Amino acid sequence: MSLAEDQAKRAKVASFQLRRAQAGAKSAAIRAMGARLKSRLPDILEANKADLAQAKNERLSDAKLDRLKLDEKRVDEIVKGLEAVASQADPVNKVYDERKAPSGITCKRVRVPIGVLLMIFESRPNVTAEAAALCLRSSNAVLLKGGHEAERTNRIIAACLQGALAQEGLPSDGVQLVEGGHEAVDELLKLENYIDLVIPRGGESLIRSVAEKSRIPVIKHYKGNCHVYVDEAADPIMARTIVTNAKTQRPATCNAAEKLLIHEKVAEKMLPQIAERLIKAGVKLKGDATARRLVPDIKAATEEDWSEEYLDLIMAVKVVKDVDEAIKHINVYGSAHTDAIVTGNEATARRFLNEVDSSSVMWNCSTRLADGGQYGLGAEIGISTGRLHARGPMGAEELTCLKWVVTGNGELRQ
Repeated sequence: MSLAEDQAKRAKVASFQLRRAQAGAKSAAIRAMGARLKSRLPDILEANKADLAQAKNERLSDAKLDRLKLDEKRVDEIVKGLEAVASQADPVNKVYDERKAPSGITCKRVRVPIGVLLMIFESRPNVTAEAAALCLRSSNAVLLKGGHEAERTNRIIAACLQGALAQEGLPSDGVQLVEGGHEAVDELLKLENYIDLVIPRGGESLIRSVAEKSRIPVIKHYKGNCHVYVDEAADPIMARTIVTNAKTQRPATCNAAEKLLIHEKVAEKMLPQIAERLIKAGVKLKGDATARRLVPDIKAATEEDWSEEYLDLIMAVKVVKDVDEAIKHINVYGSAHTDAIVTGNEATARRFLNEVDSSSVMWNCSTRLADGGQYGLGAEIGISTGRLHARGPMGAEELTCLKWVVTGNGELRQ
């Protein structure tokens, strides 16, 4: 038996043990995870520094370097996220629906764990801890396959997580770090007898590769080509601040805005003001013909730009006729991640929120708020841009499924 198969088999056993875990024990273990991360902060930062140095030598992109980097503040944010997950109501055994059937039987739909999850992710060592906490909260076992660029950091974090499980009397095999390269991943993707769900987080090429090779269901998180549409009824100050935050607050993230759409009736006045603020923040703008006329010296946007995820201080701008054109453009070129409208017209906003086909749609706020922690989930295991099982930021409840629990008193089918 290979190491990968052995790990998957042990995870399956652990998943059955975790089904019996009490909510209090799981909460205590998640808090212990955070405490152990805090106690080993110097070791984590030292390992991360070494990973960053190697990643720079390998010429990883600035976006990946930003995702890889940990500092005291980011570790503190991870610990706070774990505390939030520990404080949440347990989703397991939550009754979703209950009814009395004509025959007299009682039928309930109850939330239960999915089983064993395989997380495959690039950079982002924070995912190691957050995924483990969310899986434990939902009584799932998890196999964590991080990228080689974060292997030193992930090893120390994983040791903290497993130690916390053992400390609280829970199976340490419930959280396992998978070593090895592509061959290990390829093998795991065939182990449908042990693994129930695969969640890849990373570049579009990684996700497509996993989806093509896997025998196991995959929840996909494709690119974040997010839009902000500034309507004719937008407040100018609000529009400037939202667009600037959505693009510049942390441009290497999937919920950063990549495109600005603006109504033609306000473009002449508002676009130069918005562009000035973006340019001051270091953003390189591209635009259609009208945008280039209103903001001199910006580059021409190509057809490819409209569907591009930059993950950088780059933004493409298009002047549109009305909200209908904005909605059509987003539904054609967007990635079903997060799209926002800035307007004071409620009817226009409601149309946008109803007709834009994305996992998060927003009115008068920044796309950067599309996040499990910001939505009150404590943390997220990913953002699903698909339409089955879960959509948008996925917390602990999204890592459960429903089963029917039926109670009778000798009833038979006639």
